[in-house]
Amino acid sequence: MFLSKHHYSVELAKLGNKVYYISGPDQNRIMKPGEVQVVETSVPGVLLISHRLNFPYIFKFKARRLYDYLLKKHIKKITSLIGRDFDVVWSFDFSNTIPLKAFSDKTVKILTAADDSDDISAVKAAETADLILSVADELLNKYSGINIPTHNIGHGVAAYFLNDHISQQVNEKKQVGLSGNFLRKDIDHKTLLSIINEHQDVVFNFWGSVDYAESNISAEKNTEVLGFISDLKVRSNVVLHGQLAPEALAKAFKKVDCFLICYDVEKDQSKGTNYHKILEYLASGKVVVSNYVSAYKHNPELVLMPDERHNENLPILFREVLHNLYANNSKEKQHNRVDFARQFTYASQIKKIESLLA
Repeated sequence: MFLSKHHYSVELAKLGNKVYYISGPDQNRIMKPGEVQVVETSVPGVLLISHRLNFPYIFKFKARRLYDYLLKKHIKKITSLIGRDFDVVWSFDFSNTIPLKAFSDKTVKILTAADDSDDISAVKAAETADLILSVADELLNKYSGINIPTHNIGHGVAAYFLNDHISQQVNEKKQVGLSGNFLRKDIDHKTLLSIINEHQDVVFNFWGSVDYAESNISAEKNTEVLGFISDLKVRSNVVLHGQLAPEALAKAFKKVDCFLICYDVEKDQSKGTNYHKILEYLASGKVVVSNYVSAYKHNPELVLMPDERHNENLPILFREVLHNLYANNSKEKQHNRVDFARQFTYASQIKKIESLLA
């Protein structure tokens, strides 16, 4: 299931660019020390660079200067292998594992900070950037002390999520959609299970990871999360679809009646600022019920949410939305949601970013 960086890679390739997607360093010792592989992907114009450092990863935490020096040489090895420097490096890595300063001074450098972090590495990751992008004003505050242009660009949405065939018809058995990585520890398990329990006549469709083996979460398995997944598996009104290709996911979204987001804002890695999935939901036209999201607090017609940063009233709000589903999914409201999402297609976002760089 694609995140923003994957969608942007595809869109840039469609525009005629040659895109190298650099993965994080191999820490599972699958590759040989210092090995670099460049392979074509299923997307024309997008190549994947897999690599393993030839020095201990622990240097990142114990010997940062040495780590940066050796990493710069490692990046030079990668550029030598592909036969040239990169024109643009666009980093979504604010953990500073592959710092922008490791790349050539002639390279245009962009950092996107899509989540919140109190770690100093988030600021360090911006060193030598030409432009810092984010999806919420709050996430840019930490960069106010450095002399680099910042801009809240918002999230993007793939054009195939846009629904051009609006229908006000409600499924005989109401269908609710949720997507993402359900192994995340910041999901409000208690509130979400409470909502599912209350609505036994509603089908809750989960699209995304429910198995650590298929997830990008490699940390130690969490007991609470495992209990939550086990609980979902025995619910008669829950369907776990697993991960879907983006186009298939877009088709599935257009068949639901309502979307639900339920994170614990205090634990949330985005701190309740903005979520990539919201634009994909809005693009379907259907009503979205969510925990507090600051990016949409002034657009209640787009995302229905509690006024508070806690979820105490979220079950009540969800119940009211379902009871008035026909009105909440009027053709006018659906068209407004789709039109809003249409402003943020990845092609449009790239044009905005190009103008900022210019």
